[in-house]
Amino acid sequence: MTDGDCQPVAVSRRICAPAHDIFQVLADPARHREFDGSESLRGAGSAAMISGVGDVFVMKMYFPHLGDYEMNNHVVEYEQDRRIGWEPEAGRGHPHAAPDSPESARWGQRWSYQLTPDGPDATIVTEIYDCSRAPEKERAGMRDGQVWTESMARTLERLDALCARPGNQPLPATGGTTPSDRLCPA
Repeated sequence: MTDGDCQPVAVSRRICAPAHDIFQVLADPARHREFDGSESLRGAGSAAMISGVGDVFVMKMYFPHLGDYEMNNHVVEYEQDRRIGWEPEAGRGHPHAAPDSPESARWGQRWSYQLTPDGPDATIVTEIYDCSRAPEKERAGMRDGQVWTESMARTLERLDALCARPGNQPLPATGGTTPSDRLCPA
């Protein structure tokens, strides 16, 4: 398979909230754990809001085969209220971050969100995972990104529940969701 054969994976959902409100949540790394559908995020290692291309934010992560580690996320896309995206790089505690690691700390992967207004109070949110620049072996191991589609759908469900609540307040400690079948203005 060549790089041109691997297409980005995208999952979309209509969320009953203005694009601005959703973008504010996406641009705040401290809020990412609240809507993470992969359940691999443990918290933000950075307190600052994302403000543009070139920013780097740190996320604390956990994967069973890696344990606890950090990822340094390099912001490569930023259009206020429309698009935000980053490319992860292995950080503290990750085996690829070690100076003697034979593997690159950056794998050619990109996570992004595209926001398309759908009326005054609704937005089509598309989460995109692009691994087209990752090594072929890595792409094959994750079926060209297809392994992420279920967690991407859960992420958008949680983002919906979070952003559709008045004031976009953090989720209660007990979880809680907003019904996905509610109506919002078209």
